[in-house]
Amino acid sequence: IDTPGHVDFTIEVYRSLKVLDGGVGVFCGSGGVEPQSETNWRYANDARVARIIYVNKLDRAGADFYRVVGQVKSILAAKPLVMVLPIGTEADFAGVVDLLERKSYIWDDSGQPENYTVGEVPADMVDLVEKYRNDMIETAVEQDDDVMEAYLEGKEPDIATIKRCIRTGTRKLAFFPTFCGSSFKNKGVQQVLDAVVDYLPSPTEVDPQPEIDLEGNPTGKVALVDPNAPVRALAFKIMDDRFGALTFLRIYSGTINKGDSLINTFTGKSERIGRMVEMHANDRTIIESAQAGDIVAAVGLKNVRTGHTLADEKNPATLEPMVFPAPVISVAVIPRDKANSEKLGVALGKMVAEDPSFHVEVDQESGETIIKGMGELHLDIKVDILRRTHGVEADVGKPQVAYRETITKSVSDQYTHKKQTGGSGQYAKIDYTIEPGEPGTGYTFVSAVIGGKIPKEFIPSVDKAFKTMMDKGPLIGFPLLDFKVTLTDGGFHAVDSSQMAFEAAGRAAYRQTMPKAGPQLLEPIMKVDVFVPDANVGDVIGDLNRRRGMMKSQEPGATNVRIKADVPLGEMFGYIGDLRSATSGRGQFSMEFSHYAPVPNNIVEKVREEVNARREARK
Repeated sequence: IDTPGHVDFTIEVYRSLKVLDGGVGVFCGSGGVEPQSETNWRYANDARVARIIYVNKLDRAGADFYRVVGQVKSILAAKPLVMVLPIGTEADFAGVVDLLERKSYIWDDSGQPENYTVGEVPADMVDLVEKYRNDMIETAVEQDDDVMEAYLEGKEPDIATIKRCIRTGTRKLAFFPTFCGSSFKNKGVQQVLDAVVDYLPSPTEVDPQPEIDLEGNPTGKVALVDPNAPVRALAFKIMDDRFGALTFLRIYSGTINKGDSLINTFTGKSERIGRMVEMHANDRTIIESAQAGDIVAAVGLKNVRTGHTLADEKNPATLEPMVFPAPVISVAVIPRDKANSEKLGVALGKMVAEDPSFHVEVDQESGETIIKGMGELHLDIKVDILRRTHGVEADVGKPQVAYRETITKSVSDQYTHKKQTGGSGQYAKIDYTIEPGEPGTGYTFVSAVIGGKIPKEFIPSVDKAFKTMMDKGPLIGFPLLDFKVTLTDGGFHAVDSSQMAFEAAGRAAYRQTMPKAGPQLLEPIMKVDVFVPDANVGDVIGDLNRRRGMMKSQEPGATNVRIKADVPLGEMFGYIGDLRSATSGRGQFSMEFSHYAPVPNNIVEKVREEVNARREARK
């Protein structure tokens, strides 16, 4: 699975890691460990994916294999196990020395991978090769006590034993076999492909996937990597295709045959497997059967979405779903006429199915269609797909920040809902405390009612009321984060009380008390990485400060300076154009969501005015 590296498409990396057994981390020989490299490496660590490292583009100006190896240690806190050394660098890069075999592999400049010669280690590299080879063997033998004991007694293990030890350590994430080359010139790539076979785990060597129940609780069972076990397959990607929707499946257990019916454990509906294909880039091969360990694409599944599990109908179980980050930026999309409005609806339905980090909703006040994503580039590309792929003619509004609200004070309060309209009325009394929650906890509801003051069947209605109201915060109307509601007491009427009455009481209590609880506006803070030439550092830092940025670090590199800062998303719109102007087109940057933080009071008023102006314009 090949994935884009840009920060706005982190979702592609994230969901691919969920279904991989092993990976190749590709680093630029001149750029080194870049910001997005850190993010993707962190995701791979979280997913416990075994990896090998490939330092590419050693034929480029400024390329330095040893510097990149050092960055892997210092920036990623990882342990690279160097397996080859480069022969020459930049324009003189000719090939590699295989440390295990003590052989040189030198390619000509034809670009043909088979045009190479095998020879002895170059005389000027003998000492360096021995040093790195000894380091490699010493690290590898730590994986086997018997082999290490023999090595310490002066007996060097054979190559097969060293490879076995390296495979064990790679699988445990103890270290990462590290290679180098130039893919463009087909130099050093063969060693990487051999390493995939030699060192990365097979499906049977990784931890089996745990199964969960429909509420998301572990069952204690796992999906065994066995073609004869009940089917467990995870849908990890949906792609619209000219022949119909392609659903990419990782099969964790069992065997899927053409014509089989499987149950989607998320929807409870049956899905029939029609055509199945094996994908290789744009090429596809029709297959009749696939089994545990395979990744295949099924054509034309109706109601399957990313993260759904397909399972044996007679023995169903659910695999752990994927959890995706919430979008931080939105824009309004306004179709030019009714025909385009219909096309827009169909196109957005397909695009949401393909990309779980892309959200669509309709503004209740204006009726406008709002698309939400992970960054400006993410949404720019979605709009381009709407126009070019789906032929939708539409206007696009200005980007809007996904502000949130929270509360800062604890308030105890009560509310009584009374309504008499002839016949039976409505009555519900609730006593409650609203207080700030821990960051990241969202909404928490606790009932501390004792003695039957409120019948148990009415308490969930109060919970439901607060949960539905939290989409509209008390300050400006943005969704409310991180608060706790404790129901402490209350009262009811034997005839007039009902679930509807207690839900109405909960909604009114929210409106009554939230403004008293110190509401606060929060804004998304982005982790920003900027690479600029030395001469432009002062201007760029000054500009980030003007954008309310908080400087984190400044690190000199081989060809530029890396600046790290936390900057509010609202200040970063259009930044790429300003950066290019300030650096004559040589500056680069990336950013990803970090956290939510309180908005300064003067900015709160500005946001309030902008929101009110938008609401007025919609009337």
